[in-house]
Amino acid sequence: MTRVEGESLLGCRPPGPSEPRYPQPFGAPGRLGSLLRVSETTTVPELARRAQAAVPALAAATTAEKNAGLRAAADHLEADRDGILEANAQDVAQGETDGMTPGFLDRLQLDAGRVAGMASGLRKVANLPDPVGRVTAEWTRPNGLHLTKVRVPLGVVAMIYENRPNVTSDAFGLCLKAGNVTFLRGSSGGLESNRAIAASIRSALKEVDLPADALVLVEDVSREAAVEFMQQRGYVDCLIPRGGPSLIRSILDNATVPYVIDGDGNCHVYVDESADLDMATKILVNAKMQRPSVCNAAESLVVHAAVADRFLPRAAEALVGVDLVGDKRARAVVPGMGEASEDDWSTEYADLKLSVRVVDNLDEAIRHINETGSGHSEAIVTADEQASARFAAEVDAAAVVVNASTRFVDGEEFGFGAEIGISTQKLHARGPMGLDQLTTEKYVIRGDGQTRG
Repeated sequence: MTRVEGESLLGCRPPGPSEPRYPQPFGAPGRLGSLLRVSETTTVPELARRAQAAVPALAAATTAEKNAGLRAAADHLEADRDGILEANAQDVAQGETDGMTPGFLDRLQLDAGRVAGMASGLRKVANLPDPVGRVTAEWTRPNGLHLTKVRVPLGVVAMIYENRPNVTSDAFGLCLKAGNVTFLRGSSGGLESNRAIAASIRSALKEVDLPADALVLVEDVSREAAVEFMQQRGYVDCLIPRGGPSLIRSILDNATVPYVIDGDGNCHVYVDESADLDMATKILVNAKMQRPSVCNAAESLVVHAAVADRFLPRAAEALVGVDLVGDKRARAVVPGMGEASEDDWSTEYADLKLSVRVVDNLDEAIRHINETGSGHSEAIVTADEQASARFAAEVDAAAVVVNASTRFVDGEEFGFGAEIGISTQKLHARGPMGLDQLTTEKYVIRGDGQTRG
């Protein structure tokens, strides 16, 4: 991920000499401006202790109580829309001043439709089945012991994320429904937006007699606070990062709590020799251009040599405004294409740029994708069932898509409601993380006096 000039690790812009280390409350007039600070205490350990203290109440909350909290939060987001957008405008203006790229500005920017989408996401989560208490397995042993395996909350789910204020709402919604406390630390670029959204949600929780600390936001955006956030062992049960390579590296180097990596999305579209080229063009344009800044957007095109001469010119014509860089064979077909560097093959652009490679066969395509991909989402366009079966079996990714856009790799598109992230690791979750992935399992053993001899 490209870092904005002046930012330090994790997208954190340290306070200037005249700025307070701990920001003052969002001060816009009206409803939001009158709320208490999101964080009445200021240090990361104090906030972590507050989050942990709210765990018993959330674990004991009924499905009806959690759903009431979600619907109240949705109502408050809509009622507080103008204040949230005003706060977001401050962040966007600062991002433009700091030289934030268009792709990252798109992730940051809210409008009325996106606020409405956040509210809608909370209501959708309220309508989803509650995973807590679900029996996933049960059996009786010869000695009469009856065993059940039951879903239970994780506890405190911490998230550290960069310039995506919708994450504040999405994370809260899924965590609350799964009975978890949400402990958040955003980047400096989205601070005002995050504070406004969090204040709105906390106000809603108070109205329905759920603890406001079901959502705790760390407002210290310094690098030191980010590292401290990753080290709240004993208070944080699971840490989920959402950001670029620098954030992931910091998690790997510094975290002392369990974590699930939501890695970058270097996603490929492979056009096989048997592909319907009209279908392939539609899929590629959607995967690359529908929203280029998100992690499931295509970043690389791989084309079988047998169709490269026919497909690449029409792809280049359809990808209006996309900067294409390719290998020697791709550039021979599309002379205006730039030359790809070695780094291009493994880069998540999050922008209107696409690397292009021509391969001789399926084996080469699979090898290239496995060597350069990030393990997120990979697509094949083919009419050959054997080729699609091999691709699905041999490509090492959280999601493999056959004859459809990578943009469908999304928790909401999967029917999960809003997602908390897309895991690119293999423990304990992989792919879009919804409600089930925000719970763990507990064994309950019932007997009638049995003892072990």
